[in-house]
Amino acid sequence: MSYAIFQLARAHRAHAAALLRAMDLHPGQELLLMQLFDRDGQTQSELLESVGLDHSTVSKSLRRMQDAGLLVREPAAHDRRVMVVHLTDKGRSMREPIAALWQTLEETSVRNLTEQQAESFVDTAYAITEALTSRAHADGAG
Repeated sequence: MSYAIFQLARAHRAHAAALLRAMDLHPGQELLLMQLFDRDGQTQSELLESVGLDHSTVSKSLRRMQDAGLLVREPAAHDRRVMVVHLTDKGRSMREPIAALWQTLEETSVRNLTEQQAESFVDTAYAITEALTSRAHADGAG
């Protein structure tokens, strides 16, 4: 089962990455954009916490996204050391293409499944995730 999960995750990630490359995005950047679509003007720390990636990955992604004109980072009024991230018009214009990308990825992922199989898969995936995360917490690793 573990190998099947690994293969699935790898194939899904590779397909998502190809779709993102076609939009001139790197994997993970869409997650940051989606967080900003929900609430523009977050601090870099808030974004870091919401996407669950490490500091250097988020910093590098934000820098690339700023260079691409998708967002701007500016010091917060209350503390010049805190960076606030805002979408540009170009960044805001990515909302629909990213939603379409996720829709395409989902449709491609389930095209060989019945509706019941897809629902069962989602339930199973969440059950496995819960088993792994609750075990990690019980072991003190999480």
